[in-house]
Amino acid sequence: MTKTAPRSLPLMARTLAAAGLLCCLGAPLSAMAADTQQFPDVLAAKVRALTANRFDFDVTISSPYDSPQRYADGFRVTGADGTVYGERKLFHDHASEQPFTRDLYGIVIPSTLRSVRIQARDQRYGYGGKTLEVVVPGRDGN
Repeated sequence: MTKTAPRSLPLMARTLAAAGLLCCLGAPLSAMAADTQQFPDVLAAKVRALTANRFDFDVTISSPYDSPQRYADGFRVTGADGTVYGERKLFHDHASEQPFTRDLYGIVIPSTLRSVRIQARDQRYGYGGKTLEVVVPGRDGN
């Protein structure tokens, strides 16, 4: 027979007690939330022009679920139409450095594009999560 919290305790107290019990018996709530996240998120990017059509990218990614068993394994720079202009593969987890920043050098972007999208990839689920659209330096119309 399962015991339940006495009805005299307010709902909030029973909820907090159950949450505390979960934290003590298993993984912390933050870890449980990270387990449900399928995709890494792109948080920020810096773009530097090397020439009129060649650019370097520094991309910051968050993947709180990162472990040696599953991690963010890449990111890419695309046009709005999905054309891939550059991609970086990541070969290990970044569990001890969240969020993390990696670079991608010498990406050729056609002069007709004013902005590009940056997407991150999960090794199990593929591309998804929060993407970032950035203006290509020198092409913002000003």
